[in-house]
Amino acid sequence: MTLIDVNTKLVGLLGSPLKQSFSPAMQNRAFRAAGLNYCYFPIEVEAEGLSDLLRGIRRMNFAGFNVTKPNKIAIMPLLDEVEPSAKVIGAVNTVKVEGGRLIGYNTDGEGFATSLQHDLEVAIDKSDFFMMGCGGAGRAIATVLALRGARKIYLADVEAEKAVELAEDVNRLSPCALAVSVEPREARAALSQADVFINATAVGMNPLEGQTPLPAEWLDKRLVVCDILYNPLKSRLLQEAEQVGCRTANGLGMVIYQGAAAFEIWTGVKAPLAEMRAAIYELSGRSK
Repeated sequence: MTLIDVNTKLVGLLGSPLKQSFSPAMQNRAFRAAGLNYCYFPIEVEAEGLSDLLRGIRRMNFAGFNVTKPNKIAIMPLLDEVEPSAKVIGAVNTVKVEGGRLIGYNTDGEGFATSLQHDLEVAIDKSDFFMMGCGGAGRAIATVLALRGARKIYLADVEAEKAVELAEDVNRLSPCALAVSVEPREARAALSQADVFINATAVGMNPLEGQTPLPAEWLDKRLVVCDILYNPLKSRLLQEAEQVGCRTANGLGMVIYQGAAAFEIWTGVKAPLAEMRAAIYELSGRSK
């Protein structure tokens, strides 16, 4: 157990509910591995309580904090500064406290892109992508893929205006995005042009567990198939993709790498990835 003293740097997780979060165990294990006197702990708070909480955080020994649902958007006007790509994404998941100032970042997209490159060896600047789901996570992923030079990003959402809006925002960074319909003919045509499919929707997790965002017959073994979900560890989408022969990945890599990026923002120290990965795999029941 970590001993907390007057020199301990505090790091929080702001959101609600937080009972199922893997972040405290992962980050505290990382701090111990790096020999840092830091302590990460959950702070359950809804959006209406953020302003009062932040006044206290500014005056305490906080190095920073993570932000999760329902606060990723609500916190933005309460910060002193927001990093440019987080502004484009329109959400913040990591905040650094520096001299009482609160500086916002978004490491979700970086976490996904790093996992894609390191774990699946995908060359982003040589690949075309088709992503379903243009909410918060989808916005972060598409923004970072564009910044890393993606050739083409096809975007689809059941709320068509979300895909159109995200394509417009991404194209201000790099002219690579195209909104497409979820209507089968158009969606399947876009998928046929892609090298990587990304499920950034909630289809596949409770209460939609056992469902899939696209029919198995659309899959081709040349595709890399990514699901940002990790509960269950292997969604129906990933099971069907593996049966076809696709390379696949769930959302655990994104969790690890976004956490590593946040760790480095708070500490200025290189994240102990092996320890963070071990913590996540133990919590999730994955063996390796």
